[in-house]
Amino acid sequence: MGCRMQRRLALRRKLHILRMTNHSQSVKQSSAFMGAFIYLHQLKLKLEAMKTELSELAEIRREYLNRINKLQLPKREVKVEKGEKGFQVKVTCEKGKGKLVSVLEAFEEMGLNVLHGKVSCTPNFVMEAIVDDVGSGQGNETADVEKITQALVRAIHGLKTEGKGTSDA
Repeated sequence: MGCRMQRRLALRRKLHILRMTNHSQSVKQSSAFMGAFIYLHQLKLKLEAMKTELSELAEIRREYLNRINKLQLPKREVKVEKGEKGFQVKVTCEKGKGKLVSVLEAFEEMGLNVLHGKVSCTPNFVMEAIVDDVGSGQGNETADVEKITQALVRAIHGLKTEGKGTSDA
């Protein structure tokens, strides 16, 4: 007798938990089971929809990353052109410590003043500047362009400029 009562109480507890889960108000045992079945079916449908959405988002992410990789800027590029006010300089390279400082030091060593400049570090280091020669009119313009280009390439590679020994710490 005691065993039968324990089983009945256990079944009632389980049905109560089932009704709480389904938000069912029905007293009938069959209605509680049917409500639980419908609730589980709805959860299954929601899970399938979430899996589909997740796979679609993963595909979109993969496509986005592929497009970003195709659009990436070259790793290192230096362009110097003679302009109206001086030289137009564009430096593009990967990000790293001291890139801006080394480029500005290269300008200083060559005796160039930065008249206007823009710097960005997203996603790569990019600097656009207009620089002017402090020591006026010495030599050929194309030689100056080549000299500036070589100095900037050395600066972004992290090499010391030739003929200049710096003792700064």
